[in-house]
Amino acid sequence: MSSDKMLARIGGLLRQAESTDNPHEAEAFMEAAQRLATSSAIDLAVARSHTASREKRATPVQRMVRIGEPGKKGLRTYVQLFLAIARANDVQCDIAQSSAQVFAYGFDSDIDTCEALYASLIVQMVKASDAYIKSGEYRTATVQRVVVQTRGRRRYRVREEKPLAGVTARLEFQLAFAVRIGERLGEAKKKAETEAIEAAPEVGTALVLRNKEIELKDFYSSTSTARGTWRGQSATAGFSHGARRAGDRAGRAARLGGEPELGRGSTQLER
Repeated sequence: MSSDKMLARIGGLLRQAESTDNPHEAEAFMEAAQRLATSSAIDLAVARSHTASREKRATPVQRMVRIGEPGKKGLRTYVQLFLAIARANDVQCDIAQSSAQVFAYGFDSDIDTCEALYASLIVQMVKASDAYIKSGEYRTATVQRVVVQTRGRRRYRVREEKPLAGVTARLEFQLAFAVRIGERLGEAKKKAETEAIEAAPEVGTALVLRNKEIELKDFYSSTSTARGTWRGQSATAGFSHGARRAGDRAGRAARLGGEPELGRGSTQLER
């Protein structure tokens, strides 16, 4: 199946997930979309290993994905969401220090899938976190912070629990949302790969997948110029059980969709 046809099929599943009010149907469509994306990537990998010499062989590429405008606050949780999606679709990433851009490394069809899923899920994440803040539920939650206190010549690290600020509540909520989405997509990916391997053991799908993994790893090592460590885990100023539970619930209930035509929507959101 061509990349265009694959994207069109995923788009249909996304729209079905978006239109249904039944959470079980929505989740089924979401998982079907991820399985199709994973299965399509497997098919492409198998095709690459058997491509005739006269055809141009697909190779990994690097693509810049803009997350937001430099200087905007809260972009690190947006990046966390994109990374969660990328991990489930065989795409490696470097992140700009500003968190305004992600440099994705992978095959074109895999990066297309990541951008399509992100365009849908980022809208849901922002809307869900807005609703959480507007509900005022966060005002009953607390945040835990580690502070350093000095007693004489000795310094102690003490964990303090304080009221949860709205800004921190939003970031904690979005971080938990991204983590849950990554787990759901990862489970769908693992299931699709297992089914593909068991369905046609004679094709050598497991070996092809391994070769694809090695090819991408080699491409990333030879292409990436990233230096230092992206401090994604420093996205929030503390840890809030309440906000993270709320974000996790929203991630469990998230539906895919939101763009009328797959891959054409903006991946940025103004704040």
